[in-house]
Amino acid sequence: MIVGIGIDLAEVERYRFDDAARARFARKVYTEEEMAYAMRKRLWPERLAGFFAAKEAARKAFGHAIPWNAVGVSHERSGKPILRFYRDYERLLVERGVRTVHLTITHTATTAAAIVILEG
Repeated sequence: MIVGIGIDLAEVERYRFDDAARARFARKVYTEEEMAYAMRKRLWPERLAGFFAAKEAARKAFGHAIPWNAVGVSHERSGKPILRFYRDYERLLVERGVRTVHLTITHTATTAAAIVILEG
């Protein structure tokens, strides 16, 4: 049974920060793991946009705001993106009866998109 679904689009251009702006934004929004992953990539703004879209899609799937850096994108060994919850926000899964969180992210040079499905 689907407990929640969320989708979001992010314009990549909004994530092409200079070093100082990127550091400020990262402190508010991204996990250390997300930043380390994105900055290893040649096209890091696409990754940051995708991560932001995933966080916003998760918020929509749950139906309310979750602090930006209390939910983060990680990757399985295969490269498949997954969501991780921090600072006790994993309790939302139990409270909502969520057994599985599905995440997919895609991006082009201009746009990133993410879909989150909460399965109970």
